[in-house]
Amino acid sequence: MHYGLIMECDYRYGHSEQEAFDEAFAMADAAENGGLDGVWLAERHFAAPRAPLDAMGAGIPSVVSAPLIISTAIVARTERLRVGVAVNVLPLSHPIKMAEEVATLDQISKGRVDFGVGRSGFMRAYEGYDIPYAESRERFQENLEIILAAWTNERFSYEGENYKLNDVCVVPKPYQKPHPPLRMAATTKETFPQVGKLGYPIFVGLRGLDRPDLVKLLDDYREAWKTAGHAGNGDVYLRIPVYVAASQDEAYADAEESTMRSYRRMAQNFANSASAAGAVASEDRAARGQALAAVTYQDLIRDRLAYGSPEGVASQLKSITEELGLSGIVAETNVGGLIPRQKVVQSIDLFCKEVVPALR
Repeated sequence: MHYGLIMECDYRYGHSEQEAFDEAFAMADAAENGGLDGVWLAERHFAAPRAPLDAMGAGIPSVVSAPLIISTAIVARTERLRVGVAVNVLPLSHPIKMAEEVATLDQISKGRVDFGVGRSGFMRAYEGYDIPYAESRERFQENLEIILAAWTNERFSYEGENYKLNDVCVVPKPYQKPHPPLRMAATTKETFPQVGKLGYPIFVGLRGLDRPDLVKLLDDYREAWKTAGHAGNGDVYLRIPVYVAASQDEAYADAEESTMRSYRRMAQNFANSASAAGAVASEDRAARGQALAAVTYQDLIRDRLAYGSPEGVASQLKSITEELGLSGIVAETNVGGLIPRQKVVQSIDLFCKEVVPALR
């Protein structure tokens, strides 16, 4: 099992950008010193903080617009911690530049990199980069093909809808052979069997999905995996909100406002992106947006969160691991970005020292 943290690199209202970076590096240090296996950085663009009363419509306030650069700083200050991006939003970057930068990071870290990929549902990022979100699926597939070709061939050529490359030699090649472990985000119904057919490990979350829905979708992933003839039973990392306090009541109270803010904002995001996502995905996103708009805190506690005392959270995560057949858990420790920094620090400390040891 892999145990790690997701790093949103929160940019808190009323605080400086430097404080946001300091908090992010302190979180990576806590993961290294606490014996966790890795950290996974988000990728966020145009995510400035706004006044609290206006925050519901804002993107996630964050300074992590260049996660590979932050990852490089993390591997330079740690000795064993793995780093990944969950996820690199492939359609927003030139695939050759992405191949070069990830390979460079892999060399610097001597093979401590995981390559998380996805399309993201944040339309604001696509708008800011002047890339139509409707093209995201096509661009994602083309970019991934080019990156993998760049890493596994001395030289290669490629011709697609968006890129035409002739006799390209990417240097450096990755430290890990044939390339860093690839893990693909799966969020929509059609994505799960597609990724299973390809035989890729996946990254899933309990944001737009609840646990009963996810059980069914993972069945589809594993069925497609086996039908395609891949060995094993798939490979699933779960991103899940985790908050640990001295007691269950304290954990619930500390995180309620921030958590509900996050899920209300997510409902808006699903609704906003539905019209540009394509017919099937559009219907799926619209339905998720409607469900999240009506969700209660108790609904979230039951189906999407792991909040409570150390013993309670360990019990929840053990049950979820068995139910979903997980090979990794990645904890999101400040859903919504409003939990005070010191409380987040205490939660991470309890997660590292009491929860994870009880699960290993």
